[in-house]
Amino acid sequence: MNLKSQVIRNIATLAALPLALAAGPAGAQGGPAGLALAQQENCMSCHSVTHTLMGPALHEIALRYAAKPDAQAYLAHRIVEGSSGVWGNVPMPANTQLNAVQAAALANWILTLK
Repeated sequence: MNLKSQVIRNIATLAALPLALAAGPAGAQGGPAGLALAQQENCMSCHSVTHTLMGPALHEIALRYAAKPDAQAYLAHRIVEGSSGVWGNVPMPANTQLNAVQAAALANWILTLK
C-alpha cells in the first residue's frame, strides 16, 4: 500500500486525534509537543510561526484553513504529499518520512496557531 492510500485510509482515525496531542500543555501559543515535532522534522527550516520565510508563516496557514471542516485532514495530507502553487511559486516538498499520526499532530498544532 502506498503512502497516499494509507493517509486516505486513516482519515477517520486522524480526525479523532485529540488536539491536545499536538498542542501540548502550554496550549495554542507554542505547544511544546507540536513545536518540537516541527523542529525535529525540519518544518522550521522553511516555516516560522509568525513570519514568512521560504514558506508561509504557520499562523497564516492556520488563519486560512481554520474555518474549513476538513482542515486537519487537508493539512495532514499536504504535509505528507507536498504541494505547489498554493502559496506562491515555491513548492512544498513531500514529507514521506512522517507517518499519518505525526502529520495529523503537526496539522492540529498548526491549526491552534490562529
